[in-house]
Amino acid sequence: MPSVEHDGVSLYYEVDGPAGHDTVAFVGDVGYGAWQWGWQHAAVAGPFESLVWDNRGTGRSDAPDGSYTVGEMAGDLNAVLSDHGARKAHLVGAGLGGMIALRYAIKHSRAKTLTLVGTSPGGSRFGTSPDVRDRLLAEKTPEALRKSLRPVVSREMFEAGLEEVVEWRLADDAALPAQRAQFAAVDSFDVSDRLYEITTPTLVLHGTADRVFPVEGGRALAEGLPRADLREFEDAPHLVHVERSKEVNDELLAFLEAHADERS
Repeated sequence: MPSVEHDGVSLYYEVDGPAGHDTVAFVGDVGYGAWQWGWQHAAVAGPFESLVWDNRGTGRSDAPDGSYTVGEMAGDLNAVLSDHGARKAHLVGAGLGGMIALRYAIKHSRAKTLTLVGTSPGGSRFGTSPDVRDRLLAEKTPEALRKSLRPVVSREMFEAGLEEVVEWRLADDAALPAQRAQFAAVDSFDVSDRLYEITTPTLVLHGTADRVFPVEGGRALAEGLPRADLREFEDAPHLVHVERSKEVNDELLAFLEAHADERS
């Protein structure tokens, strides 16, 4: 499988679906590996070409020491898309991944559309509370990883056990130092006063019970972005694209199809 180096960091990615069709690039949330996109990848690959990559610090990509920035990670994304040869791509980002997509749309030229899942424009108004942050950070042990899912899923899903998700997290998620480095990127991010610059067609998807980035952040994105539409999912948690995947996929596919070329 392919990898590319950017600023001394090796970045791993995988591509599936028919070459020549529009590329949909998935950009991950803080700490989570590629497993988080399994439901969307399965829906997208076929009508589109699906590209899933591991953020720096995650999965099979390198985990450099020190804090990261969203700007660095947007550069990582550009290196991946360039290496793959994608002239344009639909960007689908969750949490931190949505922030990377926003920064990418400001600084780079390949974004055809944005889909922002459970994210925010950043800044202190729409940040993650310290108590939730502390509960999300976890050593890579089965019990710690399972416990850290409590703020991002519904009570029903949490009580179902989540054994398979924990196994995926053990294999692919970022270790604790890289989780902290990615959260540092979140903390330093703020484009709330630059949203008007992003004229890329955008779909904002947000659960009303999101405890990581409360729904007010999604509403601020929809209000501030010139070409954004908002879809709220009643009582859905932060990992809405996992827990309410069918509803999310229906919205995502309709949006992508409305903005797709027959061939890219």
